[in-house]
Amino acid sequence: MTTQLYLITPPRIDAQFAETLVEVLATGDVAALQIRLKDHTPEQIRQLAPPLIAIAQQHGVAAILNDDAALASELGCDGVHLGQGDGSVKDARALLGKDRTIGVTCHDSRHLAMLAGEAGADYVAFGAFFPTTTKDVSHQADIDLIKWWVEVFELPCVAIGGITVENAGPLVEARADFIAVSAGVWQHPDGPVAAVAAFKALCAAG
Repeated sequence: MTTQLYLITPPRIDAQFAETLVEVLATGDVAALQIRLKDHTPEQIRQLAPPLIAIAQQHGVAAILNDDAALASELGCDGVHLGQGDGSVKDARALLGKDRTIGVTCHDSRHLAMLAGEAGADYVAFGAFFPTTTKDVSHQADIDLIKWWVEVFELPCVAIGGITVENAGPLVEARADFIAVSAGVWQHPDGPVAAVAAFKALCAAG
């Protein structure tokens, strides 16, 4: 399977972000959008997220909310992404039902990933692979982890953390199912639409 782009919102957005998101998702080259508004309060997220969810779903892109399964259910998201401290897969599944996606951050741990798979997660996320400005990183994952996972398990894996067009090649070669990108798209010098096109070309070549 060709590696696909899993796009993460910037931690803080403004009113114009929705317009930019439409342009980016209209390319048809994004598989999922994680709504990760870390610099906003839950009340602000309730206001900001619905238009983003609608835009994603209109473009056939899965809208995944970060951290909060209850809020993901309330807002009608397609799924939730859970950090290690954000509750269990079992509880999230009870809230979201069997048809919505649950992903789990597993850092650099094979053990955590296997536990997530056994608990019924729909994907596991490994990282950070590179230095990142969008979150504090205490775990450094190795590309060999991706190679091992895709060889042994069918459950999809997402590579995350500091990924740019310039450094993503080895992750694509390792056959990561998804590469999760935030600043590497939104802060690309040629703009986010050009960044998505560059990632598409990179994934196709891999």
